[in-house]
Amino acid sequence: MKIIVIDDEPLARLVVLEYIQSHQGLEVVAECNDGFQGVKAIIQHKPDLIFLDIQMPKINGFEMLELVDIMPAVIFTTAFDEYAIKAFESNAIDYLLKPFSKERFDLAIEKYKTKSVNGSLAEKNVQSLLETAAKQPDDKNRIVVKNGSDIRIVPVQDVMYIEAYDDYVKLFTKDAYYLKKKTMSYYEQVLDSSKFFRTHRSYIINLQELTKIEPLEKNTYIAILKNGKKIPLSRTGYTKLKETLGV
Repeated sequence: MKIIVIDDEPLARLVVLEYIQSHQGLEVVAECNDGFQGVKAIIQHKPDLIFLDIQMPKINGFEMLELVDIMPAVIFTTAFDEYAIKAFESNAIDYLLKPFSKERFDLAIEKYKTKSVNGSLAEKNVQSLLETAAKQPDDKNRIVVKNGSDIRIVPVQDVMYIEAYDDYVKLFTKDAYYLKKKTMSYYEQVLDSSKFFRTHRSYIINLQELTKIEPLEKNTYIAILKNGKKIPLSRTGYTKLKETLGV
């Protein structure tokens, strides 16, 4: 079983590496000290299991997981216990609160092996974890995206609008757009409703980018953004948008 250890603390990585040595059949294929390295290592090695810290520089553990296409099983290793509820509610394999003992580590490995045998390590478990994490009252002021081999951090206020695109969404800024494997409902729940508005089943707009609302055909309207983009307004969306704007 291939394992990757992702943690910005060298001592924390060393502890995991030491504990792993007593388990046969586990091979550490990479060590990473931030989420950027973690994404690249996961793409390269396709591990079965990762040990992942949550609070790391550049991007945190949850943001890193959002960039992974083929999802490994996850055991969190972190000193921030407020995140525990996110991990357990969303069916992560386990959560190790630093400093953790060898016995507690061994228990996490056994949980992983049991779930692996039972076939319950489906990607949807980690996706569920990310959905739950996103709904927590954290500061949602940025979106981490992958553009080819590059990872970029997009400030939320730079997103002009979001458009549905099959199993993805397109996040449009003034300079480019980025694909994200999320749903419209996800962003409708996560983004600040006082700043972002869902005009249609396929569109969410940044209200700061809205310039006017124009009639299109009988009882139908469109929203015009600062860049001239015309965004469809459903009948329900039109009514709610007027209420939101107080007009």
